[in-house]
Amino acid sequence: MGVRTANVHEGNIGETLTGLAAVIHGRREASPEESYTARLLVGEEDSLLKKLAEESSEIIMACKDRDHDHIRYEMGDLVYHLMVVMERYDISLGELAGELDARRH
Repeated sequence: MGVRTANVHEGNIGETLTGLAAVIHGRREASPEESYTARLLVGEEDSLLKKLAEESSEIIMACKDRDHDHIRYEMGDLVYHLMVVMERYDISLGELAGELDARRH
C-alpha cells in the first residue's frame, strides 16, 4: 500500500483523464530507464498485466476494510495502469467512451 494522498478535492474527471492520457502518450518518447510509464509502455507485457492484477487486488482488500481513502487511492493506481494499457494497445479515451455509451442504450 502506498502513502495516502493528502488534501484531495473534487475534480473534473473528463479533464483529468484527458490530461493523464496526454502525459502517458508523451511518455512514449521518454527513456524507459528514466520513466516508469515508458517502461510499462515498451517493456515486457507481463509487467503491465501483473500491475493490473495487483492494483485490482489492492482495491478489493481496501473495500473489505471499508477504508474510503485507501479505496480512492488504489482506484487512482488502477485507473492509471488501465490508461497505460489503453496507450500501449492504441485505445483512445473516445473509443472507450463509445464502448461505454453503446452499453447504456
